[in-house]
Amino acid sequence: MPPVLISLSSFGAAEVGRHGQLWCARLALEAGADSVEVRGELLREPAAELAALAGLAAVYSSPEGLWAADGSLDEGALARGLAAASALRAHRLKMSIGGFGPPSQFSLAKLKALLEAQPVELLIENDQTVQAGTLDALLRFFDAQQQAGLDLGMTFDMGNWHWLGECPLRAAEALASRVRYVHCKGVQRLPAKWVAVPLAESVAPWRAVLRALPGDVPHAIEYPLAGDDLLAVTRDQVAQIRALPGFS
Repeated sequence: MPPVLISLSSFGAAEVGRHGQLWCARLALEAGADSVEVRGELLREPAAELAALAGLAAVYSSPEGLWAADGSLDEGALARGLAAASALRAHRLKMSIGGFGPPSQFSLAKLKALLEAQPVELLIENDQTVQAGTLDALLRFFDAQQQAGLDLGMTFDMGNWHWLGECPLRAAEALASRVRYVHCKGVQRLPAKWVAVPLAESVAPWRAVLRALPGDVPHAIEYPLAGDDLLAVTRDQVAQIRALPGFS
């Protein structure tokens, strides 16, 4: 059975701010998660927190895009992400493609060289921006990186597609061969916006999406975990992910 992770953003910025990601990680593990995803945007004292979390996380999520807005490779962002993952002893770094565009293709050889000496695996996530989160943008990127001799995998966020008016099932069918990590996220539509919810409360075709994706890769909870008994809530949601049909 593949690992079940919890993205520590699931506990909410207020709760993480009150207790810190180390406290949240320990709760996640006590609730039965196999590991956690540490969130760069929620670190308050990065050096100290990363050192304290070392060995508890399988993934580091960088809030920075891999390419800058002008299409240039952001080597600083990549270096910061790789350093944080290494400090955590996490074997995966998750980033979006940021401002990747046609001019960016010339920097793929540089990216390949920078990654060749790294023990950390870089995964690309679909975010909630048009430039880095639409199916067309990601297909263009994955085609370009393959032609450049790279073999980057993908973090497939099931919910983010909705923020851009994209079909998650179409995306899953098109990108399945690239997917090495799944963010489980249900969605509901409020009058003015989409919100993340547990899969069981989702209006999206999440069962069909999961069937289209690999069942043998790590799956992470990335929807709100809240309640008077947070440990019990988290334990229940971890059990629900493990019980998903086709989760093998």
